[in-house]
Amino acid sequence: MINRHKRQLACIELNDVLKTSGINPGLVRSCEELPEGTFNTVYRIRLTDGTCLVLKVAPNPDAPILTYEHGIMATEELFYTLAVGTGRVPTPRVAHADYRRAVIGNDFLVMTECPGQSWFDQRDLIGDNDGARLRVDLGRMVAALHQVTGPGFGYPQEAVAPLAQSWRTAFLAMTGAVLGDVLRYDVTLPRPTSEINALVLANAAVLDEVTKPAMVHFDLWLGNILVDCHERSSRIGGLIDGERAFWGDPVADFVSLALFGDLTKDDSFLAGYRAAGGRVTFNAATRLRLALYRTYLYLIMLVESVLRSCSRLEHRQMTAFVSRHLVSELAVLAGAAR
Repeated sequence: MINRHKRQLACIELNDVLKTSGINPGLVRSCEELPEGTFNTVYRIRLTDGTCLVLKVAPNPDAPILTYEHGIMATEELFYTLAVGTGRVPTPRVAHADYRRAVIGNDFLVMTECPGQSWFDQRDLIGDNDGARLRVDLGRMVAALHQVTGPGFGYPQEAVAPLAQSWRTAFLAMTGAVLGDVLRYDVTLPRPTSEINALVLANAAVLDEVTKPAMVHFDLWLGNILVDCHERSSRIGGLIDGERAFWGDPVADFVSLALFGDLTKDDSFLAGYRAAGGRVTFNAATRLRLALYRTYLYLIMLVESVLRSCSRLEHRQMTAFVSRHLVSELAVLAGAAR
């Protein structure tokens, strides 16, 4: 299907973007749109000197988006800047960012391309031993991210809401916003929004255990982890798509790192995470926080399934699958509330 949410550029617009970014359009050897993703439009640009760049173009300003998605391209720039600063996390380096919307009417970001392809696309090619080693390396990288702390809790972009002084305040606002999106876009949920909100509120006290706002990527599924595969060995080439990052509980990253699964069973990742200074104990309080974060992610996914273009069959399948997982997490919250 044609995705009306994404913003394709004409040749003249692409040249304007390149000139604004300090790149001579005459040095472009090739430019191709990448098919991945349903939010931004992404182009790979190869220059005659062998340099490879990635251009991301945000959706049109009037496109329907979730509340937290306002201004998230600036968050992606911030995420890469902070990740590069750790010296331990491979990410793109930002070459140019423009949020004035004076060039093409959209925000855009130009960055270097990291080596490799998505782990998800290569998952059948990576053997168990290589995979375990990569998971250890990934654990070390995520631990380094979590050692970066911010000035408050919540999404960094000012367009969403001011940073909060407590994680409970921030997370309740985040959950309230996505439940508002559910009502605004008439999204069907397996339980009423009032019931879901009540269950989140009933378990919110457990969030007070989080006192330091750590950098959380919150979208580290295999599709956003690049692996550079070689005949003898493989390495993680980059962690990408940091636009949905926020300042919060490091444990929240464990949801997408084991999407629809259980990270407590990932011994390799946890070994690398703990060896690099990451601290986590999977006690009852931690597991309850994980249930809250899964609930939040599944709500986002259900709203996305309405806003992003897909076939009716894909929509029904995705909605049914995510709804089943949401019901399971709500049952955990209900049991704890009792």
